[in-house]
Amino acid sequence: MTTKTALITGATSGIGMATALLFAQNGIRLIITGRRNDRLIALKQQLESEYHVEVIALCFDIRSNAEVEAAIKGLPETWQKIDILINNAGLAAGFGSFEKGKPDHWEQMIDTNVKGLMYITRMVAPLMIEQMQGHIVNIGSIAGKEVYPGGNVYNASKFAVDALTKAFRMDFLPYGIRVTSINPGMVETEFSLVRFDGDAQAAKNVYKGLQPLSAADIADTIWFVVSRPSHVNIGDIYITPTAQANAYFSHRVE
Repeated sequence: MTTKTALITGATSGIGMATALLFAQNGIRLIITGRRNDRLIALKQQLESEYHVEVIALCFDIRSNAEVEAAIKGLPETWQKIDILINNAGLAAGFGSFEKGKPDHWEQMIDTNVKGLMYITRMVAPLMIEQMQGHIVNIGSIAGKEVYPGGNVYNASKFAVDALTKAFRMDFLPYGIRVTSINPGMVETEFSLVRFDGDAQAAKNVYKGLQPLSAADIADTIWFVVSRPSHVNIGDIYITPTAQANAYFSHRVE
């Protein structure tokens, strides 16, 4: 069986790292990307030593189209057959009413969650088109399905991901490329810590009184999706903790 190649953005923590570990367990060779080179190198070494898979680590800022282009064009020819793209890099910055929002936060979210996803997909999709097969998995959010108070620009960025997913599915249909959107609710990663500018207590309160999803839960879902037979496309998954009904309602135990 031919080994598949997956590119995972935002692989230095959370869902991206958990997905890299699970893919490696299943013999997928990996291109892992992120901005924290020390973490990338440590993960590369772990994957190679524990699972004996080939790994390339690419350190770049996905918000820069020039850096994305250079990274993908710089891949060795034998690595330019990318079978799976996991568009995982994303974040929330700030929480509150729109008129109190910080433009720096808005730009950070839009540049990462929307433009970064477009930049990397623009480079990888032609490689998949050339081989007439591939699978793009966009990590969206239930925040891209329902707007909630305080979410505003983060909501907008994830609604954009949902729209792009639907557009990709139509644009790439003639080329046998599968496109999936996975939309998690509460997942306990660095997400809330980043959102609240490193305020550990505020981040902890997000998950108070309930059991959130783990990064491994989402990685399991991603693996299920990409391991279906080639004629099967799982288009859209909405996944929450049992204690969370949607973006509005959660059941918490004091």
